[in-house]
Amino acid sequence: MKLDTIRSDFPILKRKVNDHSLIWLDNAATTQKPHCVIESLSRYYKENNSNVHRGAHTLAKEATEEYEAARKKIQKFIGASSPEEVVFVRGTTEAINLVANTYGNLTIGRGDEILLTQMEHHSNIVPWQMLCKYKGARIIPIPINKKGDIILEEYEKLFTPRTRMVSITQVSNVLGTINPVKQMINIAHSHGVSVLVDGAQGAPHLGVNVQDLDADFYTLSGHKAYGPTGIGILYGKKALLENMIPWQGGGGMIKDVDFDRTVYLELPYKFEAGTGNIADAVGLGAAIDYLEGIGMYNIEHHEQELTRYATEALSSINGLHIIGNAPHKTSVMSFIIEGIDPSKMAGLLDQEGIAVRAGHHCAQPVLKYFGVDSTLRASIGIYNTHKDIDALVQGLLKHINQ
Repeated sequence: MKLDTIRSDFPILKRKVNDHSLIWLDNAATTQKPHCVIESLSRYYKENNSNVHRGAHTLAKEATEEYEAARKKIQKFIGASSPEEVVFVRGTTEAINLVANTYGNLTIGRGDEILLTQMEHHSNIVPWQMLCKYKGARIIPIPINKKGDIILEEYEKLFTPRTRMVSITQVSNVLGTINPVKQMINIAHSHGVSVLVDGAQGAPHLGVNVQDLDADFYTLSGHKAYGPTGIGILYGKKALLENMIPWQGGGGMIKDVDFDRTVYLELPYKFEAGTGNIADAVGLGAAIDYLEGIGMYNIEHHEQELTRYATEALSSINGLHIIGNAPHKTSVMSFIIEGIDPSKMAGLLDQEGIAVRAGHHCAQPVLKYFGVDSTLRASIGIYNTHKDIDALVQGLLKHINQ
């Protein structure tokens, strides 16, 4: 990877913040966008803007071709067997809600159980809680150890005849832990249980093949993968999606409507009611092209090496404690500093042009497990460098010693 070339692709990195060059270490919240993504949005609106499907005119055909080309790029990127298995949604949150309200509604009843890890994002907790309240089911937490690893032997013990669903993050947005999702899926399938994988923090940092994982459902958010906000995907195995009823109704997902019945379109369109986020789907396709041009192996290697470097550098600071030290992790370092409020330190670092996040990171259960209610979080992307980490460490030391 030629980092200078990659960094030059991201115009926002040239910006000054508080008279300092911007150092973006908030990639777990959202990533910055390369020229090619920004230009794809501008070009679409300048040249091809139209609603898609069923249009007889030239712009409708062009917009449809770009929209469906983006779907095929995503299919290839995640290793799905066909474009029919790729549903456009607003992001991972909407994807999980869709599954909970369709597949969950179909398969989960009173007294049934859903397994979630203790490190889940709120978006992979709250939709299942809502379903459980409606259905009379319950959530069973999958335990982790103090390093931030899932305890696999305890996980397997949780399965009962009432277990109906497992929904797990691929990479923790607080701990950076890379979970053994393939092994966890195999265990769940041996009990006849389906698995959803939250890939919001996984897909931008790791090579993903949903068929190799044997995931039943997989989600990702475009804005965490160098694409636009407001676009993401739900992957589902074709047989499962075909048996699921639509979540939303409206135009774009119907074949025929009368007042006494509706016939829905085939996959994936029966889950895509209303006008889709066409421009941002095109932008996500451009982001996928960009990532594949660099190579996911190269991205994974760079980010894991930089994670190790950052972990070692941060660990050298007296009074700083990293939350989560799993041996297999990537891109995320959450930490606390004795006697210093995380929000205050984040504000001080911002004065140096360094963007990190402070708070509970929409994952309060895992912070409670580690006995804290807020951390600082530095998270790495493809454009980050050793100099960025050095600047973070120097900024922390400067304000700790004041």
